[in-house]
Amino acid sequence: MPELPEVEVVRRGVAEHAVGRPLSSVEVLHPRAVRRHVPGPEDLASRLAGRVLTAARRRGKYLWLELDGLPETGGEALVVHLGMSGQLLVQPADAPDEKHLRVRMRFADGGPELRFVDQRTFGGVHLDELVVVDGVALPKPVEHIAPDPLEPVFDLAGLTERLRARRTGIKRALLDQSLVSGIGNIYADEALWRAKLHWARPTATMTRPKVRELMSAVTEVMGAALDAGGTSFDALYVNVNGESGYFERSLAVYGQAGEPCPRCGAPIRRDAFMNRSSYSCPVCQPKPRNAHA
Repeated sequence: MPELPEVEVVRRGVAEHAVGRPLSSVEVLHPRAVRRHVPGPEDLASRLAGRVLTAARRRGKYLWLELDGLPETGGEALVVHLGMSGQLLVQPADAPDEKHLRVRMRFADGGPELRFVDQRTFGGVHLDELVVVDGVALPKPVEHIAPDPLEPVFDLAGLTERLRARRTGIKRALLDQSLVSGIGNIYADEALWRAKLHWARPTATMTRPKVRELMSAVTEVMGAALDAGGTSFDALYVNVNGESGYFERSLAVYGQAGEPCPRCGAPIRRDAFMNRSSYSCPVCQPKPRNAHA
């Protein structure tokens, strides 16, 4: 599933190629892609026709496109769920349809279309109301999600206190979207390696300087991933132009079981974690005695 850097790459592409353009029509080619829009495909298409995409926003892994014609407080947005295989592509109007094209958005200028493509149809799009939370307009499904480390409103001091009050392992806390959003399995492992922390380190033992060091590692690794266009393990994650990211080449531990640690040379270890995997260096990231699984 795409994490913050991958969603941010898509957001930037949509902002560059689609924001400011009025929609002429929307075509829903698969009803499952709009299943979260309860009134149905026809309602979605009719309510979007003639509207202008005024901004592309993101919080953590969540992406939405704000629409014009809205009151100053509140408003409406097209929420995009990328799911496991969703893609937002900018394509010439005469480009052949993709095999798994689900929603087509045409613009009044006759220029490139915005297409939602989803092989597994776990993702989708729907219209939702915007609500203002701590001065930020968010779609209702996102209002309970904590700010991510790249947002101006991110509160490191507040996160530190909430994290230290938990009784869990540090990686579980990083993946808790109510604490901090946007961090998934890949970037949690990479940040923990940079900070020399084992994934099962109890959050209650994290000092304030260590939390600061860890979150600095999170922003560093995400920044590097953004520069590389994100991480693409297969053809399902691409940017709006259909191009894959190449941060996979720079991964230090994630998916590198048995390979030498880039820092000390010890073989990278893989552990079972929450029906997934955690990757770490047994030398640089020793397991604490009071570890939380």
